[in-house]
Amino acid sequence: MARQKPLSLYRNIGIIAHIDAGKTTTTERVLYYTGRKHQIVDVHDTKDGKGSTTTDYLEQERKRGITIQSAAVSTEWKGYQINVIDTPGHVDFTIEVNRSLRVLDGAVVVFDGVAGVEPQTETNWRLADQYNVPRMCYINKMDRIGANFAHCLKGIRERLGANAILCQVPLGSHDEFIGMADLIAGVGYIWLGDDKDSQWETIPLDQVADHPKIKALSSTADQDWVKNLASLREETIESAVELDDDAMEAYLSTGEAPSIEVLKKCIRTGCVAGKAVPIFCGSSYRNKGVQQLLDGVLDYMPYPGENGGISVVDMDGNVIGEQEVTDDAPARALAFKVINDQFGTLTFTRVYSGVIKKGDTLMNVTRGKKERIGRIVEVQANATKEIDEVRAGDICAFVSLKETETGDSLSDASSPVLLERMRFPDPVISVSVEPKSRNDIDKMSTALYKMVKADPSLQMETDKETGQTVLKGMGELHLEITIDRMKTELGVDANMGKPKVSFREAFGGVVEHTYTHKKQSGGSGQFAEVKMIFEPGESGSGIVFSDEIVGGRVPREYIPAVEHAIRVESRQGQVAGYEVLDFKARLVDGKFHDVDSSALAFEIAGRACFREAQRLSKPKLLEPVMSLEVVTEADYLGDIIGDINRRRGQVSDQGQKGPQAFVQGFVPLAEMFGYINFLRSATSGRGNFTMIFDHYAEVPANMVDKLMEKEAK
Repeated sequence: MARQKPLSLYRNIGIIAHIDAGKTTTTERVLYYTGRKHQIVDVHDTKDGKGSTTTDYLEQERKRGITIQSAAVSTEWKGYQINVIDTPGHVDFTIEVNRSLRVLDGAVVVFDGVAGVEPQTETNWRLADQYNVPRMCYINKMDRIGANFAHCLKGIRERLGANAILCQVPLGSHDEFIGMADLIAGVGYIWLGDDKDSQWETIPLDQVADHPKIKALSSTADQDWVKNLASLREETIESAVELDDDAMEAYLSTGEAPSIEVLKKCIRTGCVAGKAVPIFCGSSYRNKGVQQLLDGVLDYMPYPGENGGISVVDMDGNVIGEQEVTDDAPARALAFKVINDQFGTLTFTRVYSGVIKKGDTLMNVTRGKKERIGRIVEVQANATKEIDEVRAGDICAFVSLKETETGDSLSDASSPVLLERMRFPDPVISVSVEPKSRNDIDKMSTALYKMVKADPSLQMETDKETGQTVLKGMGELHLEITIDRMKTELGVDANMGKPKVSFREAFGGVVEHTYTHKKQSGGSGQFAEVKMIFEPGESGSGIVFSDEIVGGRVPREYIPAVEHAIRVESRQGQVAGYEVLDFKARLVDGKFHDVDSSALAFEIAGRACFREAQRLSKPKLLEPVMSLEVVTEADYLGDIIGDINRRRGQVSDQGQKGPQAFVQGFVPLAEMFGYINFLRSATSGRGNFTMIFDHYAEVPANMVDKLMEKEAK
């Protein structure tokens, strides 16, 4: 079957933002205005459990009023196919944004018009930079008290470093938000009401100031935006033509403003190349600006492959080429998400090249296994529609793949290649998990395996000493929701133990140590001697092994065994059994025996040398330190700052965000369990906080024993 639509009529976009900026509300309006659904459900109407928005369909999402997992929906607007992924804004679920951005061609970044740039927005922005994803910004909630368009714009330019090009500016704010001025089209849009089917007036830009509703605006700041519309349009034109040499030359030579089509082409060129970020505004809840935002997606977001394909890598992850987005190439796709439930497995996949049909057999290049494509479905959040084939640029789900996990490459078996996968953060918190009854042990293990397979930011392991099953994740909420989902989706009840911190260890100083391994008990013996120097490294430097043997003091074939021993033994340090980070291990000398030496003997010697050397170095215990931001009313700041200091934290910044105050700082994770309870109590429920892993830092010597006792309980 031939392609139904050319690639240029496709848009694969994600909606990303900090928690509570209005992503899901915006997605609901997009689906309504594109005709995909006929009723709007608001997020705050779902907490009674009786209804749900299209993309927040999990029971846990309805109860909490937040997005937990990314959800894909497809719709059409003006003849274009738009695939939308609504992503979470909570830091515990950054993994969902990470893997979505890996496969998307563009992103709409939603901002709360009051708060502006928030911590998770910055995290998501960095992820988009990492994957080279073009962005456009939508400043939402312009109807809220305290909404400040200038504050948001300043944050986008200064904190995110974006070349922001104003496509729209608001007309009014708070309860006087009545529309927006389109600086590209040179018109103003003034809404006639707030309901979902309300129409708007379109008037020329030079007549906006004379409109009765505009004259009635009470805010001086709002009137200033209106007074400056002509100069703002001039600035936008100048910024736009700078992105295109031909347009710039024509503008300088004639002095005439380019046509709307030329302006849009200039901005699109800059946006696709990542050199410009178009700015839109509106109020999704009040049904203002979403249709114009959709037009902006068509005008400025790239179609699949327009800003390049996906990197092809070797087995070590080094880039060796690029796969273009085209039908006329072997089938190649990237699995970016796996969902398990009682009905089976759905593997969400982005197709980069070729055509994949029902019944085809593909090679999972990552695992060296073949997968038969039994069923292909188009996903509408929690609903699916069977389709017969998918082509380059499509996002779909394959049903019941047995071997494929998140990040795996699927390829035509006759032309296998590895596609660049996403990078996942290490978990920072762990809890013990045990079944409610002994009969459920096997069921719990199977359920946990499914959850971990679906979410790469979860890790499961068995504690060798206690035999407990340990689940590691990105935060308390992340782990709590994982256990809750096991119950509601897979029917497995489990108890969650007290959270534990993922500590690390480090060498306390430079230490030189020699270890001799001898074993003689009849027959051939074992002999190996290694002399090593261990040095602490810079934070983030990892483990560096240096072979400095000269004169054949240790035969070449035994040196890899020593390196392997050091890397394996570093997983369990001598302070409290935690992984040892960031050190250099130098093998400087050694001895061997012609008969009794072997790779095994040198591995044993290497392990023992590492253990003894780390103990001799006066090792340090390291703890994860979180970047914390608390937003609340100014009256509560004193209590918040005092509490941060009591938790061994440091305040780095404080100030105003719209009508609210904020405090930023760094606090050890070990001191932050249950923080939300304190914050709610101290601020009468008005405060909220964001916490993101920042770095590992040394635990003060006087705190080591206390923390270890706490962890052991």
